[in-house]
Amino acid sequence: QVQLVESGGGSVQAGGSLRLACAASGVDPRHTCRAWFRQVPGKEREAVATIYTGVTRNYGFRYADSVKGRFTVSHDNAKDTAYLQMENLEPDDTAMYYCAAGPPQRGTCFRGPDGFDYWGQGTQVTVSS
Repeated sequence: QVQLVESGGGSVQAGGSLRLACAASGVDPRHTCRAWFRQVPGKEREAVATIYTGVTRNYGFRYADSVKGRFTVSHDNAKDTAYLQMENLEPDDTAMYYCAAGPPQRGTCFRGPDGFDYWGQGTQVTVSS
């Protein structure tokens, strides 16, 4: 049974920090991409950050322009847990955050939600002014 479980969300004041975690189990080892998405009511789900967890490619990691310099994605291979360290949070970062797993496609992990096979239940992040 494939399972992805997010944790670490909560409420924080602008300028604060949060660290999200996504613990995965049962994921096909060929699904070497891990991604963080976020979504607010009435808007499309958007990719925030992705990381390649394999050892045979150099796809690295990617960030949405809106979070570059503030968010850092990482992955613990032993635990198959992805993290999203969020610094200097802004009110516009408020959203439900989801983690996802899938295979790389055409040399990238950074793509739309349809490219990912497995999803967590989401964790809410709320940033107040």
